Amino acid sequence: MPDIRIRREHSLGLAKARKVAWAWAEEVEAKFDMECTVIEGDSTDTVEFKRSGVNGQLIVAADHFDLNAKLGFLLGAFAKTIEAQIEKELDTLLAKSSKSKK
Repeated sequence: MPDIRIRREHSLGLAKARKVAWAWAEEVEAKFDMECTVIEGDSTDTVEFKRSGVNGQLIVAADHFDLNAKLGFLLGAFAKTIEAQIEKELDTLLAKSSKSKK
């Protein structure tokens, strides 16, 4: 199965990073029919996501996001397109959050 790995550094702190991650989870639930579960921790949160053909997790830390996803056989052919879309969505949310931070 093809893997997608995306890492984004940020300076939001954990509270704002959580808001970005929750916004991302709501977006992928609505747009891609994903089922997301948020597991809050003391220093990191984990957003687990899945649907037919894909599953993974987004690790949310005070200074970075790490997204790891596994694609099934059928979606594997679209791995680069899917990765680009995820990057775009995450980067857009980070940019909005960074602007509101100032």
